[in-house]
Amino acid sequence: MIIEQIWTGNAYRNFNYLIACPETGEALAIDPLDYTKCLAIAKNHGWQITQILNTHEHGDHIGGNQKLITQTNAKLLAHSNAKNKIQGINWGLNAGDIVTVGKTVELEVLDTPGHTLSHICLYAHTDTPALFCGDTLFNAGAGNCHNGGNPSVLYHTFINQLTKLPDSTLIYPGHEYIVNNLNFTLHYEADNQKAESLLRKIQNQDPNNPFVSTLGLEKEINTFFRLHSLSIVNNLQKIFSDLADVNPETIFLKLRELRNVW
Repeated sequence: MIIEQIWTGNAYRNFNYLIACPETGEALAIDPLDYTKCLAIAKNHGWQITQILNTHEHGDHIGGNQKLITQTNAKLLAHSNAKNKIQGINWGLNAGDIVTVGKTVELEVLDTPGHTLSHICLYAHTDTPALFCGDTLFNAGAGNCHNGGNPSVLYHTFINQLTKLPDSTLIYPGHEYIVNNLNFTLHYEADNQKAESLLRKIQNQDPNNPFVSTLGLEKEINTFFRLHSLSIVNNLQKIFSDLADVNPETIFLKLRELRNVW
């Protein structure tokens, strides 16, 4: 499996992806908003984009679909419940479905609601596993729930699905927000030395060659996994005077509320 992480350079700081089979040159485009870059990179490698997958229905993830389909005749894949939200879906996906690319690539569909209720991630069961997570999980952060989502549902996606994946899983998010997210972590967990060290390392990174996190690292630097941190709990209790219930879901929801205005 060959992975091309494509920095769009737009105001939304989107990443697009091409996943290619090295034997056949067939490629899957994930959320190809910048379809011109996707086409150019595919052409440079001698790949043929045969499928497009949308992780969810927001415009900055589906906006390149039709022009890319016109250029490639690719089939469009998305969540089965997004058929009334995304034009022209050829295959509605459900949890456990396998997306194949060429002869060598198999990607498992995870049904990961929260950012929207029709959101999927793709999981590669490779020697070094990889998660293409759209707007569910970011480096050091989590997706917002403003436009058709639900933060409580997102919490359950984190706890019941993401935390159970191997710590070695590489994280490929839909946006590049890592510096802002690490600053958020350190604001509420100032003693997080791992987050502080990583911020120093990547704060001036070139998004065209971005840092790739792992799930194990995310559990150390991402507040939305660190729901039992005493520093975080203590800081939230200072902000929310009525925060008597410190169960993990309540902490997650309060963090999401604070991140909404960060």
